[in-house]
Amino acid sequence: MTGIVAELLDILDLERLEVDLFRGVSPNLGWPRVFGGQVVAQALVAATRTVPSTRPPHSLHAYFLLGGDPKVPIIYEVERIRDGRSFTTRRVKAIQHGRAIFAMSISYQDQEDGHAHQARMPDAPDPDTLPETRALVAAGGAGIPAAVAAYFARERPIELKPASIKRYLIREPRDPRCQVWLRAASALPDDPAIHQAVLAYASDMTLLDATLIAHGRTVFDPEIQSASLDHALWFHRPFRADEWLLYAQDSPTAAGARGFARGQIFNRAGELVASVAQEGLIRPRDDRA
Repeated sequence: MTGIVAELLDILDLERLEVDLFRGVSPNLGWPRVFGGQVVAQALVAATRTVPSTRPPHSLHAYFLLGGDPKVPIIYEVERIRDGRSFTTRRVKAIQHGRAIFAMSISYQDQEDGHAHQARMPDAPDPDTLPETRALVAAGGAGIPAAVAAYFARERPIELKPASIKRYLIREPRDPRCQVWLRAASALPDDPAIHQAVLAYASDMTLLDATLIAHGRTVFDPEIQSASLDHALWFHRPFRADEWLLYAQDSPTAAGARGFARGQIFNRAGELVASVAQEGLIRPRDDRA
């Protein structure tokens, strides 16, 4: 296991302060605010620690209320809404400086058999045929914006391989769809709860950017003020987050300075293992005094 993945697992291993009360910390990355995927993943870990391991999560719905301060811990308060015969519901509130910065509801279900179908996995280049991301970005040369190159070149616990970087090179409106392969940068323990938390962390990566493809822009543009507003994730089938997963993203609409994006996550066998939806702020910056 690489050091940066071990650091992610440490961040997800929350400190228990009291019954249903946990404390999490953020890595020292020099960012002005906490990465949203981290808060989603930590809140999921907090809630899951109050539910039997035989009843895994199947969905979560979250709202980002305030930007998180990476310099201070986050307190996660779990509320036990319901423990039924088949389903369990939890609500989690993340608190900093005495204020709620995030709220999430999570539903858990006993594993059951039933009818099954799924959407077809879209065509995508095999991840093994794609160059390592740094090489892919370097191949774009001077046409790649510096902020984009820095993002994809950064060492992180989640390895990313965009299926294409054309939209960063040709800044014109395009069909608002994109694909990226992702996986943990090294092997993870076998505990399914860890893989669910790691995928929750990764599910907030690159998704909001899909809302700007139709406008020939990206969240990396200095003229765009972007922030995740809410986040929903559904777990459909078992998976491993340390094996390549295709994150197929699209954006059906944008309006009112908000963009809406959807994601389907497939394993290499073509199984739809999770779905994601998110609305985010994509407001043009107004730097006037």
